[in-house]
Amino acid sequence: MKPFDLDGCLDEVYSRYPEAERKPLIGLTGNFADGEARLAERYYKSVAEAGGVPVVIPPLADKDVIVNTLDSLDGLVLTGGGDVNPLWVGEEPSPRLHSINRERDKAELMTVRLAYNRQIPMLGICRGIQVLAAALGGEVEQDIAEGLQAGRIGASGAQAMVKHSQDADRREPTHTVRIEPGSVVHSLYGVETMAVNSFHHQAVRLCGRRFKATAMSPDGIVEAIESNEYKSVLGVQWHPEWLEDSGPALFGWIVGRAREFYEAKCLHRRMLTLDTHCDTPMFFPQGIHFERRDPRILVDMHKMGEGRQDAVIMAAYLPQPKIGEAFSSKVAFDVKGPTEYADLIFDKIEDIVKANNRYISIARTPADLYEDKRRGRHSIMFGIENGLALNHDLANVEHFARRGVVYITLCHNGDNDICDSARGCSTHGGLSRFGEQVIREMNRFGVMVDMSHAAEKSFYDALDISTKPIVCSHSNCKALCDVPRNLTDDQMRALAAKGGVAHITLYHGFLRNDGREASVMDAIAHLEHAVKVMGVEHVGLGSDFDGDGGVKGLADSSEMINFTLHLLRRRYNERDIARIWGGNWLRVMAKVQGKGV
Repeated sequence: MKPFDLDGCLDEVYSRYPEAERKPLIGLTGNFADGEARLAERYYKSVAEAGGVPVVIPPLADKDVIVNTLDSLDGLVLTGGGDVNPLWVGEEPSPRLHSINRERDKAELMTVRLAYNRQIPMLGICRGIQVLAAALGGEVEQDIAEGLQAGRIGASGAQAMVKHSQDADRREPTHTVRIEPGSVVHSLYGVETMAVNSFHHQAVRLCGRRFKATAMSPDGIVEAIESNEYKSVLGVQWHPEWLEDSGPALFGWIVGRAREFYEAKCLHRRMLTLDTHCDTPMFFPQGIHFERRDPRILVDMHKMGEGRQDAVIMAAYLPQPKIGEAFSSKVAFDVKGPTEYADLIFDKIEDIVKANNRYISIARTPADLYEDKRRGRHSIMFGIENGLALNHDLANVEHFARRGVVYITLCHNGDNDICDSARGCSTHGGLSRFGEQVIREMNRFGVMVDMSHAAEKSFYDALDISTKPIVCSHSNCKALCDVPRNLTDDQMRALAAKGGVAHITLYHGFLRNDGREASVMDAIAHLEHAVKVMGVEHVGLGSDFDGDGGVKGLADSSEMINFTLHLLRRRYNERDIARIWGGNWLRVMAKVQGKGV
């Protein structure tokens, strides 16, 4: 091809279809100096060489610009540069503070927090690791020498201080770092000691609860941090873009994680994602704001959008009074009885939806859910947790069916007039006679029978009596966590044999009971055990958010896409992921409602 031959250049583009393979879009934060947004070429060339498409993000602290930019990105690289202004983290400037960059700080801190909430993979480099720490709950040391002298940073018993701002060529490593076995950096390099370059005088003082230190210099300075929440967030003190031997691995990591994130986003666009149990209405007495990102609740419109979650079944939870207690003494609203209380909860949900009807809707059938998704709206479905809401009146089954209630959890933590609870006293020896009538009415009016919280005998009684498949909206596996509330393998097999579904839940006490903190990995373990016992056609997810559900890595609705990422890493195909994310449940719902086979 001749030089300056535009048609020849375009021939390479148009010689095949599609014109280019789809590659992950990686944003790189730009520096700012002399009225110009700038970026050293090694950053964007390193991204391109790793298989990504680099996009320079100007340092503009405009919320609309940042949000729209992040909605397009698959990954984010936070580049090096000047110091972070300590006032952003509530500290007064040290006399040793170097130049700060007012154009970058606000824009990048906002970008990091918003990207974190959206689960976007991030790699922080030099200044970037400090921005990660400052934005996400860590602390930054303004000057390494000052911090070492004051004992604020550096490991006890560390060797002599390392020169952290080298005079040598940028491509030349000048000190070593010790890498934590089992860390992301260790998985990339397979070594426990590695030589790196060094161009900084600030450092991470404290990682904060979201990170752990995974590489240290000989004088104890944190050289790498990574997420301890099973997220794709990593920061390094050194400049990998200049290291010809070791640098490409980190850029390969961010591009690979971005590719995976893009695949998960595409799946969420194509399939319906339904969480079958949350207790957010329990917070209604506090005057929560569902249209804001309300820190008091785990499910709101912002978090559902960030996690790309389409729909949720919100339960009207009714506490079970003890003998001699009045129901009204157990709830925060002034109501006559349990039926009125459930209706009040549904009224309040409808008020929320009415105020935000461009973005959210009440759904009553699978068709409603799919129509909402087509129109770009989130959906809320109604559930009842504790058949106490019926107030011993069979006519209320029809009443709640007409209100749009899709399931009734027959009991909660205590026997009621319908059945015995897993944490009850075996009042009836399973289902009561009234409970048998309730199930028949629920079958007749198309309301799903939910046996989460029920005693084992109640479960089998319901399975025998119901002419439609039954469900467990939020229950785990007893084989992995032996508590009365969880399902035995025999229960799960019997449930599957009758066409029902069991959805694993995120309450830590039902995931593990050994005193250790539960995480998303425990949830995946329960899911995979249920798949092994019942088959992938009978499982799903019911978070129990705002009812004490939520674990590290799946802490609220904004993190729901992480569940998909873990399924992809385990080689689940799209069809099975869609089944787990609600397809199985909707199959049962359609059959119970008489709209399917």
